[in-house]
Amino acid sequence: MKSAKKNSVLSTLAELLKQRGDEIIHANATDMDAFPDMDASMRDRLKVDGKKIDAMIRSLEEVAAQADPEGKVLYEHTREDGLHIENRTVPFGTILIIYESRPDVTIEAAATAFKAGNRILLKGGKEAFHSNTLLTRLWQEALTVNGEEIDWVAYLNLTREETQQLIRENSREVDLIIPRGGEGLIHFVQEHASVPVIVSGRGNNFLYIDEDVDFEMAIRLVINGKKRVSVCNAIDKVLIHKDLTQLQEKAGQLVTALQEKGIEVWGNREIVSLCNKVREENNAATLYEEYLAPKTYLTLVSGLTEAVEMINRYSGGHTAVIVTLNREKADRFMQEADCAAVYHNASSRFTDGGQFGVGAEIAISTQKLHFRGPLGAQELVTNKWFVYGEGQIRE
Repeated sequence: MKSAKKNSVLSTLAELLKQRGDEIIHANATDMDAFPDMDASMRDRLKVDGKKIDAMIRSLEEVAAQADPEGKVLYEHTREDGLHIENRTVPFGTILIIYESRPDVTIEAAATAFKAGNRILLKGGKEAFHSNTLLTRLWQEALTVNGEEIDWVAYLNLTREETQQLIRENSREVDLIIPRGGEGLIHFVQEHASVPVIVSGRGNNFLYIDEDVDFEMAIRLVINGKKRVSVCNAIDKVLIHKDLTQLQEKAGQLVTALQEKGIEVWGNREIVSLCNKVREENNAATLYEEYLAPKTYLTLVSGLTEAVEMINRYSGGHTAVIVTLNREKADRFMQEADCAAVYHNASSRFTDGGQFGVGAEIAISTQKLHFRGPLGAQELVTNKWFVYGEGQIRE
C-alpha cells in the first residue's frame, strides 16, 4: 500500500474515533459492567473514557505524520562488474497481536504495524470484547472509505483453546506474534510458536537511591513511578544505599509520602527496623514479582554493585532508575543494568513510545532481538536484499 493511502486510512480512523466517541464509551461500559469483580489494575487498563479516546486519536495522527518505514535503503553497493545490490526494509507480513484488557491496543498497536505495511490479526481478551470489536469495525470502515480490503485488520473471536491451536498450528500463516499479557501467555507462545515472537515483557522495575543524592528528588521520582499501578513502567522496588545520611529519617519520609498516596509499603527486616510503618516481608520471592498494584517494596543495599546485581537478577529487564548526583556512578549504572531503558534522575514512567518520540508503540520489548524497548512503526519491519544485474555470473 502506498504511503499516502496508509496515512489517509489512519486519518480517516482518527476522524471516526472523534465522531463515534459516545458509542465507544457505551460499548466499553458494557464490558465494564460484565466484569464487576475485576481488580483495580484490570479496571484501569480496560476503561475507555474521553481522555483515552483523545490519546488514541493523537497516536493515529502521530503515526500518520511519521516517515514510512517501508522501502528504506539500509545498504547499497555496486560491484566492479556493475551488479547493484541494495538492502531495504520490508514488512514482516502478517502480525498476530494477543493482548488482555487494553482496548487502546486495538488502535495504537495496530496503527503501528499497519504503518509499517503489515496486516494485523487482533486477539483481545474476553473482558474487552465489545470495545475491541467496535474499534475493529471502525478500522474496517476507514479501510473501506479509502478503497482498501477490510482484511488488513481483522479481529479473532477465539476461545483460549482455539487461540492455543492457532499458535501451535499457525493456520492463519502468521509471520510474527506479539503476546501482550501475563507470563503464562508469553511462555506458551514462546514454547509453541513456529514463527518469531516479540515479547512485551513484565515490568517489575527497580529504582536505586544512591548515598550522594537529592532526596527530595528521589521521593518525587518514586511517587511518580507509582502514579499508575497497572502499567509496565511502574516502579515496584526501591533500593536504598545503607550509608545514606540520616537514613532512618529519610526512610520515614519516603514511607510517609508513599502511604499518603494510598500505596502499601513493604520491606525486609532491616527496613522495618528503621520505620515500623512498613509491613515486613523477608521472602526473596517478592523481588521477582510484578505487583500491578498500589504496593512498593523497599530494601537496603551496600552500594551500586549490589543494586545492579539485584536488578539483573530479579527485574523484568524493562526499566531501571538511578537517583544520584554522581555522574560517574550514573554512567556505570546505566552501562551495567541489563534493562531495555535505563535512567539517571528521571521517572520510569517515560518508558513509552509516545514519550520517546516514536509515536504509538506496539509493545515494549524486553528481548535483545529483534529490537529492545518501545517498538514503533520504524521497528516493525524486516529487511530484504535486492540485486540488479545484466546477466552477470560468478566465476
